[in-house]
Amino acid sequence: MDLEKIAGLVKIIEDSSLKEFSYKEGEIKITMSKREHPPIVTAGVPPMPAMGMSGTIVPAQEKADDVEEEALFITSPIVGTFYSAAAPDVPAFVRVGDRVKEGQTVCILEAMKLMNEIQCEYDCEIEAVLVSNEQKVEYGQPLFRVKKI
Repeated sequence: MDLEKIAGLVKIIEDSSLKEFSYKEGEIKITMSKREHPPIVTAGVPPMPAMGMSGTIVPAQEKADDVEEEALFITSPIVGTFYSAAAPDVPAFVRVGDRVKEGQTVCILEAMKLMNEIQCEYDCEIEAVLVSNEQKVEYGQPLFRVKKI
């Protein structure tokens, strides 16, 4: 497969609504995926304490049926591994539909063998969990989509 074909595939995927695409030609297999990120606002991102850190809540604009609504996200304040619960055999800290109070732990991010509790900055409702358990996350990556209550 030549670079022109790969570039053509990338362009097709970018212009489509597909989130993930796989293509196999002989021994070559290509998998592409898109991540939809809101604009990242870094103002007010707290310094990185070892425990009890807050996920930054970032506003983003979404359009649904020509009605403009504001969506909020709890984002990762560090690079690390996402854990939805304190241990494999206990329930997740939060699920879709849960109402979360300010200061409540929503997940744990492991970074450099330290477990960092991520806490919500204000009262909200969890609309979507955007990452899976034990997934590697990046700084500023949305973890939860929330609605302020």
